[in-house]
Amino acid sequence: MRINGLRCFVMLPVLLGIMVASCGDERKKQENEAASPPLLPTKTILPTKTPIVTPRPTETTKPPATIEPIATTSPAAGGPTPTPLTNMTAIAVGGIYTCSLATSGGVKCWGNNSSGQLGDGTTTQRPTAVDVSGLTSGVSAVAAGGSHTCVLTTVGGVKCWGGNSSGQLGDGTTTQRLTAVDVSGLTSGVAAISVGGKHTCALTTAGAVKCWGGNSSGQLGDGTTTQRLTAVDVSGLTSGVSAIAAGFNHTCAIITGGGVKCWGGNGEGQVGDGTTTQRLTAVDVSGLASGVAAIAAGAGYESSRTCAITAAGGGKCWGRNRSGQLGDGTTTQRLTAVDVSGLTSGVTAIAIGRFHTCASTTGGGVKCWGDNSEGRLGDGSRTDRLTAVDVSGLTSGVAAIASNESHTCAITTGGGVKCWGRNRYGQLGDGTSESTPGDVSGLTSGMAAIAAGGGHTCALTTGGGAKCWGSNFNGELGDGTSVDERPTAVDVSGLSSGVASIDAGSSYTCAVTSGGGAKCWGRNVNGQLGDGTTTQRLTAVDVAGLTSGVATIATGTSHACAVMTVGEVKCWGSNSSGQLGDGTTTQRLTAVGVAGLTSGVKTISIGDRHSCALLNTGGVKCWGDNGQGEVGDGTTTQRLTVVDVSGLASGVAAIAASGSSGEGSSTHVLTTGGGVKSWGSNSTGHLGDGTTTQRLTAVDVFGLKSGVVAIATDTLHACAVTTGGGVKCWGSNSYGQLGRVGGVATVVGF
Repeated sequence: MRINGLRCFVMLPVLLGIMVASCGDERKKQENEAASPPLLPTKTILPTKTPIVTPRPTETTKPPATIEPIATTSPAAGGPTPTPLTNMTAIAVGGIYTCSLATSGGVKCWGNNSSGQLGDGTTTQRPTAVDVSGLTSGVSAVAAGGSHTCVLTTVGGVKCWGGNSSGQLGDGTTTQRLTAVDVSGLTSGVAAISVGGKHTCALTTAGAVKCWGGNSSGQLGDGTTTQRLTAVDVSGLTSGVSAIAAGFNHTCAIITGGGVKCWGGNGEGQVGDGTTTQRLTAVDVSGLASGVAAIAAGAGYESSRTCAITAAGGGKCWGRNRSGQLGDGTTTQRLTAVDVSGLTSGVTAIAIGRFHTCASTTGGGVKCWGDNSEGRLGDGSRTDRLTAVDVSGLTSGVAAIASNESHTCAITTGGGVKCWGRNRYGQLGDGTSESTPGDVSGLTSGMAAIAAGGGHTCALTTGGGAKCWGSNFNGELGDGTSVDERPTAVDVSGLSSGVASIDAGSSYTCAVTSGGGAKCWGRNVNGQLGDGTTTQRLTAVDVAGLTSGVATIATGTSHACAVMTVGEVKCWGSNSSGQLGDGTTTQRLTAVGVAGLTSGVKTISIGDRHSCALLNTGGVKCWGDNGQGEVGDGTTTQRLTVVDVSGLASGVAAIAASGSSGEGSSTHVLTTGGGVKSWGSNSTGHLGDGTTTQRLTAVDVFGLKSGVVAIATDTLHACAVTTGGGVKCWGSNSYGQLGRVGGVATVVGF
């Protein structure tokens, strides 16, 4: 099935009695995420970002994840088994990665590694903790930025590694470094460090501030906007500074006496001087001329704000506030400092993410506020909070916290690490990413089949009921509402029993009843519900003319098809590329017959704008869009009626069509001999023939001419289940979807 630019793929069971559907989004681009330094109420700010760990609410709100180190040998092969990280003293959260400092003075990192920011000499993503090369001891503090990392050594030197496009490593070059290099001129005499988006700052033992790297907004504070490849003095701050905090494009410092000064980008008022004027040199923060113990600056993209902890333990924030991330109960931008509601005392540290903020308290608990779209507040919900709420399971026992774009980590008083929030690149460090399995709350048994849509998922119970969860903007969950989302499963109204099968499309869902009727609900702008209208439906409605006699149903982006018990195929909805197969490109609000398929069809599979049918004879026919050869007839000619797939007049056991507009449109089949064949787009090698060459007719998937019992496809990757019960995958692995890594929900290490 095709869903909102996602190709949702169906496991076609041959030996198993369970249907499984899944989907992925290959076109999402990596966010520009960066870490923000936590506030530590000390006169010298530690260069580390102390993280908080709380349960990460996915479909199931899990308890805080524990970090594991990566295994050098797979446990299944008899190698060492990862164990939870212990003896950690500090943590730093980067854009989409995390690092921690051990009591031994060694550094470990995990998560995204595209710029070498993990420091292990590679650019390989790591879902569990790995040692930073050359830094197994001798480190006193660690700080993580957008894509670069720095440490302070026990002798007062600074070393950095990772992305260096703006000179943020300070080694006099713009060369990416996969292992740690010295910052020129700072091999000793440094007391603290702080890392921003693409710049870095150091506090010397003499109380001076030096910065280097990107300077487009004046964040280096030297009175210019000139990029600096080595450290330069911040004007007016050559002494008398007790703490520093580097933001995405601004920087702040605490001076002797507890006053705060900031400089750099100020478009959201993050400098705190009552204006939105960019400042190339340090200016006073209004109302904070004294009495400040610690400061934190938002180092992530769009995290343009600053927070401070007063000597009395109160939290104050200013700058961007569109998601309530200042915690004052509003979404009003603040150009000067305001109190964090409910936290006027008892705060020990503050950590800033992109659209959320967290604080640790004197009781060892963690509280967060702001945007909660990815569970980044850790309260077990996805609801935004304008004031601070407790992180579930972390009301005590926390020693340090750190946040970034969309995840947060904490060190416990026992030296363990816990993380929550987004996990696309394994930044939670529990050995998983968003492409690895997790339990769905309340659905650990009694399920017979499942189908995944663009942003929602539905399951069929063994009792014949339908349950759905996830996005619900268009009523695709069928519970009679259009509440934005449901993080846990809800019953589909009127379908608590009597459902034989279910399929999820792009923002809509369809089911076949035990009586052979077809029902659909959700988005309907193209008539994909088949009820003769384009009206959105929040509960299931009958597909006109299909109240009986339906055997199976398939959904796509904006069209659907059904196979009747007599073997006829009927389709409805969008028809811009002839995907309905009726010889026209006319949209249909009710089901129409596919020309030439009035009988003899076993099953059907739908791509974005093409459709394919498996005949009882084992032959395959396709129709619709063919710009990438996905119809398989040896041409790229659009087909408004069915055509034979070349070379596949018989011998096929299952089919899976996939694709999104403009990319990935392809088709795979499982042969009766247990082989896999494919054709169409091949931009990421997802046809599995060892090339990235588009194929207009079916080719064998390399190494899989036999021994396969089931297949599943996504826009840019595919997987197969072998007779031995193993799984093989090929194509894009940008989010770990090929399953080459995995683990349990715990941050671990060796």
